[in-house]
Amino acid sequence: MIGCNYQRDVSSSRKRFFLYITTQRSPRNEQIIQARILLPRSAGEQVNTSFLDLGNFSTTAINISSADSTLVLKMVPSKDPLPFKLFLGYLDYPTDKNYVAKTEMPLQGTTQEERYTWLLEPKDLKGNIGLHYLVVRPIVGPGIKSIDANLSITPIMTECKFWNETTLDWGNNGCRVGVQTTPLVTQCLCNHLTFFGSSFFVTPNLVDASRTAELFATFAENPVVVCFVGALFVAYLLVLIWARRKDLQDATKVKVTVLEDNDPMDEYRYLLSVSTGHRRGASTSAQVTITLLGAEGNSEPHHLSDPKKCVFERGAVDLFLLTTPFSLGDLQAIRLWHNNSGSHPEWYVGNVMVQDLQTEQKWHFLCNSWLAIDLGDCSPDKEFSVSTEMDLKKFSNLFFMKTSKDFSDGHLWYSVISRPPSSTFTCVQRISCCFSLLLCTMLTSIMFYGIPADPSEQTMDLGHFEFTWQQFMVGVQSSLIMFPVNILIVSIFRNTRPRESSCCKRKSEKLDALEETSIPQTASTNTDASVTLETVIKDINRIAHSLSKTVKSNIPFTESEFGPEKQVDINAALSVVEDFIKQCNKSSDTAQSKTPNILQPELPGDCASTPPGSTAEGIQKKSNKSQYLYRQLCRIDRELSQLGPSVFPTLHSYNQAQLQVQGMKGSLEDQLFRSNCVSPDDLSQKKLSPADSTDGEASPKRRACCHGGLPWWFIFFGWLLVIASSVVSGYYTMLYGLKFGKERSISWLVSMNVSFFQSILVVQPLKVLCLAVFFALVIKRVDEEDYQNVDFVRSQGDRNNQHAVRQDRGLYEPPPPADIEKMRRNKILEQKAFALLREILTYMGFMWMLLLVAYGQRDPNAFFLNQHIRDSFSAMTSDSMSVGDVFTWANTSLLDNLFGVYPGFITDGNSKLVGNARLRQLRVRKNSCQIDRLMLKLVTDCRAPYSWEEEDMGSYDPGWNRSVMGNNSESTFSPWKYQTEAQVRAYPVWGKMVLYRGGGFVAELGPDSQNASSTLEHLFGNKWLDMHTRAIFVEFTVYNANVNLFCIVTLLFETTAVGAFQFSSELRSVRLYQSTGGLHIFVMAAEILYMLFILYYMFLQGKLLKQQRWAYFKCKWNLLELTIILLSWSALAFYIKRALTGEQDMTYYHNHKDQFASFYDTAKADLTLQYLIAFLVLLSTVKLWHLLRLNPKMNMITAALQRAWNDIFGFLLIVLIMFVAYSIASNVIYGWKLPSYRTFADSLLTIISLQIGIFNYNEVLDLYPSLGWLLFGSCIVFMTFVLLNLLISVILVAFNEEQIYHKPSDEEEIVDLMLKKLCSLFGISYKSENKKDTQLASDENRDLTLNNSRNVLNNSAMDVNVLHPSDERSNH
Repeated sequence: MIGCNYQRDVSSSRKRFFLYITTQRSPRNEQIIQARILLPRSAGEQVNTSFLDLGNFSTTAINISSADSTLVLKMVPSKDPLPFKLFLGYLDYPTDKNYVAKTEMPLQGTTQEERYTWLLEPKDLKGNIGLHYLVVRPIVGPGIKSIDANLSITPIMTECKFWNETTLDWGNNGCRVGVQTTPLVTQCLCNHLTFFGSSFFVTPNLVDASRTAELFATFAENPVVVCFVGALFVAYLLVLIWARRKDLQDATKVKVTVLEDNDPMDEYRYLLSVSTGHRRGASTSAQVTITLLGAEGNSEPHHLSDPKKCVFERGAVDLFLLTTPFSLGDLQAIRLWHNNSGSHPEWYVGNVMVQDLQTEQKWHFLCNSWLAIDLGDCSPDKEFSVSTEMDLKKFSNLFFMKTSKDFSDGHLWYSVISRPPSSTFTCVQRISCCFSLLLCTMLTSIMFYGIPADPSEQTMDLGHFEFTWQQFMVGVQSSLIMFPVNILIVSIFRNTRPRESSCCKRKSEKLDALEETSIPQTASTNTDASVTLETVIKDINRIAHSLSKTVKSNIPFTESEFGPEKQVDINAALSVVEDFIKQCNKSSDTAQSKTPNILQPELPGDCASTPPGSTAEGIQKKSNKSQYLYRQLCRIDRELSQLGPSVFPTLHSYNQAQLQVQGMKGSLEDQLFRSNCVSPDDLSQKKLSPADSTDGEASPKRRACCHGGLPWWFIFFGWLLVIASSVVSGYYTMLYGLKFGKERSISWLVSMNVSFFQSILVVQPLKVLCLAVFFALVIKRVDEEDYQNVDFVRSQGDRNNQHAVRQDRGLYEPPPPADIEKMRRNKILEQKAFALLREILTYMGFMWMLLLVAYGQRDPNAFFLNQHIRDSFSAMTSDSMSVGDVFTWANTSLLDNLFGVYPGFITDGNSKLVGNARLRQLRVRKNSCQIDRLMLKLVTDCRAPYSWEEEDMGSYDPGWNRSVMGNNSESTFSPWKYQTEAQVRAYPVWGKMVLYRGGGFVAELGPDSQNASSTLEHLFGNKWLDMHTRAIFVEFTVYNANVNLFCIVTLLFETTAVGAFQFSSELRSVRLYQSTGGLHIFVMAAEILYMLFILYYMFLQGKLLKQQRWAYFKCKWNLLELTIILLSWSALAFYIKRALTGEQDMTYYHNHKDQFASFYDTAKADLTLQYLIAFLVLLSTVKLWHLLRLNPKMNMITAALQRAWNDIFGFLLIVLIMFVAYSIASNVIYGWKLPSYRTFADSLLTIISLQIGIFNYNEVLDLYPSLGWLLFGSCIVFMTFVLLNLLISVILVAFNEEQIYHKPSDEEEIVDLMLKKLCSLFGISYKSENKKDTQLASDENRDLTLNNSRNVLNNSAMDVNVLHPSDERSNH
């Protein structure tokens, strides 16, 4: 297959190429096949065409960047034939004797393209790379000096190569570039053919495994791939250790926690699945409590806790077993709350699932909210209604569930970290699958790496995606090699059953564990020797309390009536239970009379007549309740028999209690016998759980479970595949790497890593998201979690203690609203304190970075450099100089300092002169002002002061004679022709008098002293400076390598048309080349950090703007922050502009070293950057005032200024009027005489200086003593003694009022809290200045402790005062 290379290995072909086969006869009369292939070139390759006027110019430059490329020179003459010679030189202009190649045009050919195309192969170029010069010499007849002809030359660099299947590399034997090569198409002429089509499968790179020893012998030369694969194996072993530890940790989490506060007598079981959200800070350290709210009653509150493991961690799913006396019916809602204890009590609850283990019915609760006092709804106590099927199938719920499940379990790479603990696909197995997949991917990648693209293939265009059939087949073949074995490994690991127990055995163990959570056996009850009358009464009260929670009755039940502190009659307690049972039977009879066709739940007809559906379910629930009551009554009967009549007050009481119990048992026996077809003896001897009645229905399901999944020994087959695929892939990957060579191996390794991480971080997450969207929009199926293989863990604590704890109802009550409000207030104060501390620390870092940036842009040496240059060139200058004095200064001081002892350096040889120095003058037109009619005879010419309107912008001949040829007579600039700002690359300059335009009449002094002296003599002789000259600029740039500074020097002589020139100078030092020392790196890091701070402040201000909207712009501190952000981005823009303009100015200088080098653009950008940074420092320092508000005294001063602002504004207006009045008066009186009052601005500055004591009294009193005393004496009296004192008085009055009516802000309390926290951190005692607030906080803390002391479980005090832990420690 033949390809084309344009300074690269393989050119990308997007179009079909054309093949022409011709035959030729060799000198031996042999038939030679010559193939001509036309390959399209890259459309984005730049082509430069040079146009040469052979009458004047005959040279062009060509850059050759590759030693293997052919140079094609396509020439188009203006006339044909046009004979000329071509000479090509390397790094220098060629001559007749010194050249690389030469030829004479036109060549032999049938077309003009063939005659004027010069092909230079690599052997003709002699392997030279770099700049070449092409010289064209026309061939003319004798006596002809030049010809009128032009020539266009287009150089093209290209090469023709074919893929050598033997060496598996590109070669050019037998192929060369043809003359029909153009900028768009390359013509390749080859005398041999390879296959031009492609087979169905793409042949990969070949490697011979028998050459293993030979390839590994080259390891020292190419260790890249071998070391990389070896490092992967070592990393795999290390990660395997971590994965094994993680599996052991996860094994402890795959347990169902049997709640400690379950009543031992409760038999009805509910499985709770509580998921914590994935948000930051979603986990909680508080004590969580839940209550189930059902249609037939509510459960007792239960603490969701496990002493053996941490619960409610971020993204975790916790399982709990909750028991009730009997069924609660269809669940309608759940109530969740916590006691706000611990270091992070906030909890983001995700979803809650409740499953009835008897009927296997499930209820889902989509909570997705915060239980916290400062997040979300700011409430730690919420009630969540059961979710309907429509709620579960909402897009948001399905999308989130599918995405989280796919990332945590389905995605092979991400699931290594976030694997569900209940999954049988362990972390070790996932790591091994990832390792095998990675090695297989590397193998398929290196197998097809560098396979040449077939230019004959048509590119398939799918919008922005383009691919060829070869690329498609490479992907298919790679997938066929890589994915089947890896999918098989993953499937084996996922579907293999554990070895230690079968599914049925695990189910049996689960049922045994559930049985252990039920009531004690009868035998143990009978042998209990601690039964007393009080315990019997307590059991009866517990039964009555359970009935009151679940039975809809009108019989009131209060715990105070049967409290432990009162002596309760056992007959009365049994009467209450009997009334509850009668009430239940009565309500059932009423329901049966309303629905006669439905079987009554308590009194069914017979066992076989149980109807299906909801009626059967109702019968089952009623039967569960009856069984529970019957067993409890049997237990009471046994306890009464064990006690005997001796412990009763009277024998009648004992007999009546037995009769009551026997009567209730008889009523329940009839119901149970009819509904469950069991005898009363069975009910008294064993427990009939609701699960027993459904065993027949559940057994097929259990038998099916036993046969699910692969046998346990399949795990060995999976590990065998992992080891085999990893070893084989790694082995062949190393062989390919050793064969490729070092450079190609590094190239493959980089491309493979880039594509791998792109797939892991971008492509695969997008696939997961797209699949989740499809699942939520199309499939709409809710995945059910399987908890069949989880173990039940029950605490081994004392049941009597648990029962005693349950008696304290205060332990299961949520915090009162008043306590929640107090905790919320303290939490908000603590958050504000930490936010305040964070603001202070952030601002300190911001100011530090800003000062580093500000002083990093400045160099102290700049001042000394400017001072040295100014002092050197200001010698022999005065405040009044004539034109002759200016020429004398230029010939002496200027030339002596500009061209020092060392050539190219000024003064003492430390500063290099960059480019040439130049003179620029600004003039006014003749007769630019009007002369009074009476003076016309005396003065014939009038020359106005300088202004932009009167500036002379004409072109003249030497001596300022009007030019006859006009402005287009000369192609070069002349000192007598006006040049604009753009031509001289300058900007307007402020002088001492006016603003001067950036253009003018320019004369360059030349590169040395001799040229500069002759230029000055020429200008002086032709009166270049005359009476119309208003400003003279001397401009040059120097570079001092010692301090790495460029100095742009502007020396100015200006006059106001009175004939005297005044000297001034402006010097700007700029650093264009950043130093390479450690300080430069430090400053660059500070600049980056400063911009990160700006992004952080932008984020904060954006949030604030979103919250406050238009009210944001009413706060002055917000406007200050906004100004700092805008100035920072403006400074960044000018920082970039300075770098770009500096690079442009240096490029211009290197290309025009014999001209004046203008760095005004760079100096202007640098000066603007200085101003912006200066204002940033100013405003950022002013922002300190905002932080000083935390100090109570500074806060009071700020409030006093705000109170007196209206009066202060009025006084400031009066002060301004007085300043303006005295400034105008002093300017009118002294402006013509004294320089301090020459302009209004000077007068205003002098008057302001008078108020602060900086004033020259002698100059005004010597000129006009009386007038001076009157003017400035009244100014001192009115301004200093009257207005300023009144202003101070207004401020003091406002401050006095503020002290009386000042209200401490909340920030003062926040500061006290912050200081208290910091002091307690370092063990320092802190006494708050605000005694009232301290006392209030102490009272609140005491109230919180008292109100919440009852919310303690297992005698552990609840830490409600989580906001002040240090205070409590210090008090103890």
